[in-house]
Amino acid sequence: MNKIKIGIIGGSGYTGLELLRLLCMHPCVEVRSVTSRSLSGKRISQHFNSLSGYYEGLAFTDPDPEKLCSEIDLGFLCVPHGVAMDVAPQLLERGVRIVDLSADFRLRDASTFENWYGEHRAKSLLATAVYGLSEHARDDVRDARLVANPGCYPTSVQLPLIPLLQRQLVSTKGIVIDSKSGASGAGRSPSLATLFCEVEEAFKAYKVCEHRHTPEIEQGLSLAAEKKVVVTFTPHLVPMTRGILSTIYVDAIEGVTTEDMIACLNEAYHNAPFVRVLEKGQFPNTASVKGSNFCDIGLKLDNRTGKAVIVSAIDNLVKGASGQAIQNMNIMFGLHETTGLLSPPLYP
Repeated sequence: MNKIKIGIIGGSGYTGLELLRLLCMHPCVEVRSVTSRSLSGKRISQHFNSLSGYYEGLAFTDPDPEKLCSEIDLGFLCVPHGVAMDVAPQLLERGVRIVDLSADFRLRDASTFENWYGEHRAKSLLATAVYGLSEHARDDVRDARLVANPGCYPTSVQLPLIPLLQRQLVSTKGIVIDSKSGASGAGRSPSLATLFCEVEEAFKAYKVCEHRHTPEIEQGLSLAAEKKVVVTFTPHLVPMTRGILSTIYVDAIEGVTTEDMIACLNEAYHNAPFVRVLEKGQFPNTASVKGSNFCDIGLKLDNRTGKAVIVSAIDNLVKGASGQAIQNMNIMFGLHETTGLLSPPLYP
């Protein structure tokens, strides 16, 4: 087949770097354009030294929709929230397919989006955008023009919980999610909160009871449970570069065992190459998924309290962003979803 021509719109940050890192070894794509207003004219390898020797003929360009659309089949939108909604219509009307890594098209309800993010200027696209949690949306992603790539925290939460809620093995009430993320989750732009001296030897909660990923998590879990699900979600910043560990506390339905829940996840993900359900007694470690597109899941029922403790680990920049975006691209173009993504984790 002809190679898929790729554009990365807003490619100067960590998600752009991860896309470039992963796509340079993808056998079926050609990166034709990487845009950045601030870096226009600068070679990719000048900005990302780690890519020296891989994209020597490619430089950042200004985001000109007419020129861009004449060069590419698919655009990865790595722009900030609120910007993708202006860019996406211009690409779609010119026949370019999109995987959007921002939050602009993740929420189906415009009023919910506006409560958490502000005005939405492309509401008509919300009904047609496909929420691309790859393992649960393959059929819809395959024919999609616009895929909303899930957020990092929601990916780490929904993958373990969706099958358990669908099978009614756990309660929809009182779900508590305690998530920890490395500093790269805040992006590459300089910020006081993520300076080395602020992060090193520090561990803190942030955006308590107000993190924007909350409605995205609740949307996915409510669809799985076929009823409204409300969660308590608290993210934390830990002194590491990348990775998310989510610990989820949920009441198990009476009579359900640890073995029942592990069996449920194994059944749900037996054809999911990037979800690894760990054996009873084993729990995930962010080091074991670093640099990879894997989501590792372990769980245990506390027989004393009746609560299931579910732990998941992902790399926030790969399965939580750019890796899953490529997984969705593969599905959209009829490739095996693992194409270009089978590099093992970087442990240790």
